[in-house]
Amino acid sequence: MSDFTPSLVTLARWSSGLHLADVPPAVQDAAKRCLIDTLGVALGGSRSTVAAQARAVIAVTAGAGDATVLGQSHTVAAPAAAFANATAAHALDFDDNSYPGFVHGSAVILPAALAVAQMRDLSGAQLLAAFVAGAECEYALAKALTRQIYDRGWWTTGVLGVVGASAAASHALGLNAEQTAAALALAVTGTGGMKAGFGSDAKMLLAGRSSEAGVIAALLAGTGSSGPLDVIEHERGLAAMFNGGLLDPLPDLGNSWRLTDPGVDIKRVPVCLSSHAAIDALRALLDEGELRVEDIDAILCDVPPIVRQNLVHDAPVTRQQAQFSMPFALACTALFGDITLASLDAAVLARADLQQLMKRVHMQSSPRWDPALLDAAPEGAWVKLVGRDGRCVEGFCAMPVGSASRPLSGPQLHRKFMHCATAVWTVPRAQRLFDDLTRLDQLADVRGLLNDGAFTVETTES
Repeated sequence: MSDFTPSLVTLARWSSGLHLADVPPAVQDAAKRCLIDTLGVALGGSRSTVAAQARAVIAVTAGAGDATVLGQSHTVAAPAAAFANATAAHALDFDDNSYPGFVHGSAVILPAALAVAQMRDLSGAQLLAAFVAGAECEYALAKALTRQIYDRGWWTTGVLGVVGASAAASHALGLNAEQTAAALALAVTGTGGMKAGFGSDAKMLLAGRSSEAGVIAALLAGTGSSGPLDVIEHERGLAAMFNGGLLDPLPDLGNSWRLTDPGVDIKRVPVCLSSHAAIDALRALLDEGELRVEDIDAILCDVPPIVRQNLVHDAPVTRQQAQFSMPFALACTALFGDITLASLDAAVLARADLQQLMKRVHMQSSPRWDPALLDAAPEGAWVKLVGRDGRCVEGFCAMPVGSASRPLSGPQLHRKFMHCATAVWTVPRAQRLFDDLTRLDQLADVRGLLNDGAFTVETTES
């Protein structure tokens, strides 16, 4: 008799039985930081063109319901809200990242959990528990698949986001272990995501679709629908088809927590995380003052291969391309001191001084990036400034500010949240949401969490 237990069954048994009292305070705090950051960037992202496009679609497809959609005044059915809000959460590419799997986790998981929690009129504590369940399931499976799945060219947010979304939605629905396993199986069987979408609306919309798919899978499982429980291990399943058959054992769920180990990276600046270490290395060199910006002849970057694969736009002409461009990230940082949401405006991209400096940024990946260095600095950077007079200065950054090992401080997180949220809401309303999220476990219900602020917003170019 086989003692084989499918990975999805293990995840379902653990997540369906999770209570907030089982979650250590440090993990709860980490989850709250993720929720604060995600709703902040989602509010800012609700003004984007791609978020407006998602809302336009659900205007003709969504059923009635109790779930809030950022950017409109009326509530809708949970799957549609998850789609629209997850698209908004990823619209600015300013949302968090987890190195197990190289996934944007919270932007997909939270909208699914929130939509179902509002549908069922749950408490803040129940929403927080559902989010933790979704995050830990997604990151645990991502760790078992190793970073190879991302290195093979899959966009893991699209591939694995449905795991977090369906686990969170299943928890919020109160599904048992058998139903949760079915939901996960249904979600994973239809999953997918390709890096070809980087620099286009497809990337943001796929985050939305992953969140929506997770909710729908949970709802289907609740009606009795089933899926292949061994879809991860099957000879034609996820590990074989997406990952060359590689699958490590799952982490010890409930005894170790990915939300704190290795933790979640919360972005300091609104560009692809692959450029953040280089940005911080450049800022440190410029702060030393040995070379002024006007004296720079070249900016040379030595980065891991994955960074080169992600930052594919050497001469960006759109906001989305600029977010995946090392020349833009470093030229913008050098000229203006840092990158903000305003830096991504078309007028900034068109500046002659920025265009000229971008041409002096060069990126390579040398043999120095051996496995040990990649483990310590998965998206690290060596940056060298070459002066017009031949002088050179060089610096290294393993992990940028905002990474789990160098987290944003409380005031920094608050500033980021307010910067994003007040693009849509008044300062008092944004501050009230921030305060509510810091005490989420004490809120009696979450239907009103985003009420009286979910008005229609003017869009900005994406």
